[in-house]
Amino acid sequence: MRHASWRWLPVIAFAVIAAGRADVLPDDRTDLLYHFFSGGGITVQGPSVLIRKKVNDSVSLSYQYYLDMISSASIDVVTQASPYKEHRVQQNFGVDYLHGNTLYSAGYISSIEPDYNSKTAYFNVSQTMFGDLTTVNFGYTQGWDVVGKVDKGVVQPFRADADRKNYAVGLSQVMTRNMLLGLNFETDMSSGYLHSPYRAVRFLDPLVARGYSYEPEKYPDTRTSNAASVQIKYYLPIHAALDGSYRFFTDTWGIDANTVEGGYTQTAFSNWTLSASARYYWQSHATFYSDLFPYENSQNFMARDRELAQFHSITGELGASYEFHPGWPSWIDKGSVNLDMERMIINYLDFRDVLYTNDRPGHEPLYNLDATVAQFFISFWY
Repeated sequence: MRHASWRWLPVIAFAVIAAGRADVLPDDRTDLLYHFFSGGGITVQGPSVLIRKKVNDSVSLSYQYYLDMISSASIDVVTQASPYKEHRVQQNFGVDYLHGNTLYSAGYISSIEPDYNSKTAYFNVSQTMFGDLTTVNFGYTQGWDVVGKVDKGVVQPFRADADRKNYAVGLSQVMTRNMLLGLNFETDMSSGYLHSPYRAVRFLDPLVARGYSYEPEKYPDTRTSNAASVQIKYYLPIHAALDGSYRFFTDTWGIDANTVEGGYTQTAFSNWTLSASARYYWQSHATFYSDLFPYENSQNFMARDRELAQFHSITGELGASYEFHPGWPSWIDKGSVNLDMERMIINYLDFRDVLYTNDRPGHEPLYNLDATVAQFFISFWY
C-alpha cells in the first residue's frame, strides 16, 4: 500500500471477457496470465488465473486469483523510508444470472497485503432493448479497507479504516451497421483514512543544512469524484476497427483530469489479431498539494503525493493475439495466446526530484517517470 501508483495497472486484461451483450452469459473459459510492471523504482509482477463456467442456461460462476510480487525503491521510499518487498493476493468471486434480456452480476473481491486489506462487493444490472441495439448498465460497488503499517518487515500497532462507494451508469448504442457508441458516468465517494502512513510533506527549514524538513501528510477524510466518458468504435470493411475515447474527471480535492485515447485493431492471416493504441492524460494538482511548503503546519491539509501533483503522460500500446484450435483435449473448443506491451512516460510539472541535493530547495529538477507494462496470457474456451 506504500505506493499505489501501480494499482492503475490494467490487471483485468480479461476485461474483454466481460464486454458484450447483456442478453448472453459470459463464455466458459480459463485464462492464465502473467503481468509485469516496472517504473519509477517500483517492480510489480506475478501470475493470475481466471475461470468462468456456466452452471446452466441462466447462471455462470467465475473465480480469479491474482498475485502481485512488489519491490520498491521509488523516490518516495528512497527519500523517506527503506526499500521493501511484499506480496499482494487478490481473489475475485463472481456470479452472473441471465433473465430474459437482463443480466445480473454480483461479486466479492478480497485483496490482502501486509499493510493493507481491502474487501469489495459489487452489483451490476445490464439490460438489452430495442432489438438488441441498446444496452444500459447500472452498477454499485462498496469497499471496506483497513490500512496498516510495516517497518523493516515488522507489522506496527497502527490501524485506520477507509470506506469506498461507486455508482456507475452506462449506455451502449448501435448507431449504424459499422459504428458503436458508448457513454458512461460514475461517481466515487471515499471516507476515512485516505492517505499513506509512510509519506510526508517537506517544508522550508533554515535550521537544517539541506534547507527543509519533513512532517506527516494531512488529508481530508472525505473525497467525492465524478467521471464521464464517451467511446466510439467504427468497424472497417477490411476486417479492422478504429476506436476513440474521451474521459473527464473532477473531484472535491480540486483535481481535474482529461484522457484522450485512440486505437486500431486489425485481423491478419486468419488467426491473428493485431492492435495499437495511444493515450494522453493530463491532470491538475490537488488544492492542498505542494512540493515544498513555506513552513511547518502551514495549512490544515497538506500533501506531497506525486499522484496528486500536476502532470501529463503519454502511453503507447501494442498487442497481438493468436487463435488456435487444438485437437487435444477434445473438450477445448479453441484457445488464444495474447501479448500486450505498454510504454508510459509521465512528466511532473510541480513535483521535484529531491535526490539532487546540490540544488536549493524548490529548485531541484522536475521528476519524470518511465514505465513498462507487459501482460502475457493464454485463454481456453470449452
